[in-house]
Amino acid sequence: MKIGRFTTKGRVTIPVELRRRYNLKPGTRINFFEEDNGIKIIPITTQLIYKNIGFLKGKDNLLKALQKEKIREREL
Repeated sequence: MKIGRFTTKGRVTIPVELRRRYNLKPGTRINFFEEDNGIKIIPITTQLIYKNIGFLKGKDNLLKALQKEKIREREL
């Protein structure tokens, strides 16, 4: 277990071993996820962005289909 520290301004010091392992550099953006037993911190990395590319792919087709259906309903 690694221990960090909060400052009076709410900043958190992440231990150097974790910063090196996860390639955390000054300015790295992070997400905070609230969970039942605590907070999970996930860095926003290029790998994470590429992993989620296309996540919403195909959703616009569903929207178009619903719009067409709504138009057909109005015509009745």
